Amino acid sequence: MQKNSKSSYSKLSVPINSKGRIFKETKSQFRSAYQRDRDRIIHSTAFRRLKHKTQVFINTSGDHYRTRITHSLEVAQIARTLAKYFKLNEDLCETLSLAHDLGHTPFGHAGESILNECMYNYGGFNHNIQTIRIVTLLENRYYNFRGLNLSIETLDGLIKHNGPVNNLHKFNNILGKNFFRNKIKYFQQASLEAQIASISDDIAYNSHDLEDGLKANLFKIEDLKNIPILSDIIKKSKKNFYKSNKELVLRQIIREIIDEMVKDIIINTKNNIKINKIKSINDVYKNKKILVCFSKKMSIFDLSIKKFLKEKMYYSKEVLIKTKEGKKIISNLFFYMIKNPKKFIQDIDFKKNNKERIICDFIAGMTDRYAINIYNSIK
Repeated sequence: MQKNSKSSYSKLSVPINSKGRIFKETKSQFRSAYQRDRDRIIHSTAFRRLKHKTQVFINTSGDHYRTRITHSLEVAQIARTLAKYFKLNEDLCETLSLAHDLGHTPFGHAGESILNECMYNYGGFNHNIQTIRIVTLLENRYYNFRGLNLSIETLDGLIKHNGPVNNLHKFNNILGKNFFRNKIKYFQQASLEAQIASISDDIAYNSHDLEDGLKANLFKIEDLKNIPILSDIIKKSKKNFYKSNKELVLRQIIREIIDEMVKDIIINTKNNIKINKIKSINDVYKNKKILVCFSKKMSIFDLSIKKFLKEKMYYSKEVLIKTKEGKKIISNLFFYMIKNPKKFIQDIDFKKNNKERIICDFIAGMTDRYAINIYNSIK
């Protein structure tokens, strides 16, 4: 019975045979379109740079804290687990997970915030839209087209992994009007694969930011006792507090958080599919609500962790000092380059191109340490 039930979910999967790409290419004999997409992401310059981009702690803070690349790998692992259970398109899930943070600036969300301020009069900045710019315009690896020419399904998932696009004006401002030649249905719901990638992102950064915060001594395990569900997990591990290495206790707690969240998503998603009478992939696209989500109880837990991390970690004195410095670096770089565009960016005719957007792309693509080095060279 269980097996038949699970196999029925495969009807909700994005098909193995892709609708194609913006620019036509010969199909591979040995790899699906989504395997090729994944490989293109992994081999991209933008993906390699994630190794030296901030997750929470600036890259120079320590070798064992998460960076954007380790975070992306952890998201992909969780997403594949969920995709496998529901017999969905695992390769597409993995691709979306690995690519979802390509557009992040140096210094994490602080960098994104200040770059958006700098670009206020020029269309703004958004890391999700920047990801699309990278895979469609900025990566330069092929003779016949710019970008990576990913499949329509991968582009659709990257564009809508947080839900349908409501602000198409902002997309058009940054990417150009009708860039996708009407192949993306912006106002429809995302595929289950994209929804899985999105919620796997939540699970990964909640649990692993907790681990990094504890390692950095920003808070203690005992401080987590007032968070619902987490208090029960801690109680189960309490007997090991003094018998075992605290590092092992911490890792067990993080594993159990991930396990509880994944189990909740599976149960709740199955219920949502049943309640909404989802029988085909078209039903997924037309459904008004996201199907892959936490239960109400787990949503409260999720929000409680986010609130705790915001107070104890993201707004901690130690992190704020670093993020303030990161904002200063990006702001100074932007306005310096506006005045001296050709000092760092050659081979571009700034009279024929949007100077501010080119400089924004250049800064957004920097790693933490490269941004610091460039800033030190102009001080």
